[in-house]
Amino acid sequence: MDFGWLKRMMPRGLYGRAALILLVPIVTLQIVVSGQILQRYFRDVAAQMTTALVLDLALVRDQIASGGPAEDTALALQITIAPAAEGLTADRRLVYDLTGIEAIRVLRRDLPDLVAVDLMTDERFPVVALRAGDEIVALSVPRRRMSASNPHQLLVLMVFFGLFMTWVAYIFLRNQLKPIRRLALASEAFGKGQVVEYHPSGATEVRSAGRAFLDMRGRIEAMLEQRTLMLSGVSHDLRTPLTRMKLGLSILDQDADVAALLRDVEEMEALLATFLDFARGEALDDPVLTDPVTLADQIVADAKRIGGQISLTAPDLSEPVLLRPQAVRRCLSNLVSNALRYGVHARLTVVLADRAIRFTVEDDGPGIPPERRAEALKPFARLDAARNQDKGSGVGLGLAIARDIAQRHGGSLSLRDSADLGGLRVDLVLPR
Repeated sequence: MDFGWLKRMMPRGLYGRAALILLVPIVTLQIVVSGQILQRYFRDVAAQMTTALVLDLALVRDQIASGGPAEDTALALQITIAPAAEGLTADRRLVYDLTGIEAIRVLRRDLPDLVAVDLMTDERFPVVALRAGDEIVALSVPRRRMSASNPHQLLVLMVFFGLFMTWVAYIFLRNQLKPIRRLALASEAFGKGQVVEYHPSGATEVRSAGRAFLDMRGRIEAMLEQRTLMLSGVSHDLRTPLTRMKLGLSILDQDADVAALLRDVEEMEALLATFLDFARGEALDDPVLTDPVTLADQIVADAKRIGGQISLTAPDLSEPVLLRPQAVRRCLSNLVSNALRYGVHARLTVVLADRAIRFTVEDDGPGIPPERRAEALKPFARLDAARNQDKGSGVGLGLAIARDIAQRHGGSLSLRDSADLGGLRVDLVLPR
């Protein structure tokens, strides 16, 4: 049996699910207990009491019909005899008078001469109209002789204390869920490259999870720092001999072989700079309020200064958003550089939404086949068949650096076809 519809209806948040777990047993208990109370008070007790009252009403009715001492008998039985009220020809009761339903049913069943029952005019002393001989008399009896007095009070108390205990349980439950929420926020912030202060608290299991998170965060930070230091050290150590080689080649006679060696040295320096950029991907600058349109305009201006054919599409009115400007600039610069390397014309588009900001870089180059886009995002991936490597040297770190920066912001980087330019389209989406 498919219960997918039930799963879709369930709350997705922890508070909602915990509240559901709390309320379902309480509501079920209320329904079961209420059903038993209704069965006892509204049917059994009311039926028994009304059955006993029928005997007294029948006795008074018979004495009135026979001319006996009906007044004395009625007084002894707490029954008041009065002329039948005008217009009392049908049973009357209040809508919420549930015990009155059972009382009227028993009176109708056991008193064949019953004309009508009025439970509405005076709730404390209802009137029973009976035919006694040739006349109709009204017998007023205390309501407590028909059914249990105020049975609704028990229901009111049950509902009140049920709601009160639900509120108390919710307060305790909220205090238990706070540490879980704090752990989730700390984990989410760390996923966005932010380190927020967090101290384990709450139940033993939550404290254990919190300590495990802190240990994991510490190990990840140490690993990233070691990787950055290692690559930075390697890059620095290799720059010195490369510089000596470059100086040595520059003083030699400039022939074809020396020129080729110089180009190799320059390419090695460029590769080392790229490695260093990739290693510094985790070392993001602090987030500050930044105008994304101004940032995009500066990147486009830098690309145009080196001869790139690129255009900018952005809203006229912009508002500052919380970004890491240096990291975003590095990411977009890599994307724009790739677009101009493999295409003739590129376009940068900025879209501001309520909860996110999207930078889109498109080109008119050969693009990347859909089946190889996941591979293109991996470090050191070089798709020679898809992207013409003759147009520039590289080690396949441009998209990897951009994706790494996007993930450190808590955003995403996706590749698709450009509908307008026909090449590759890269969407960088960052949360606001």
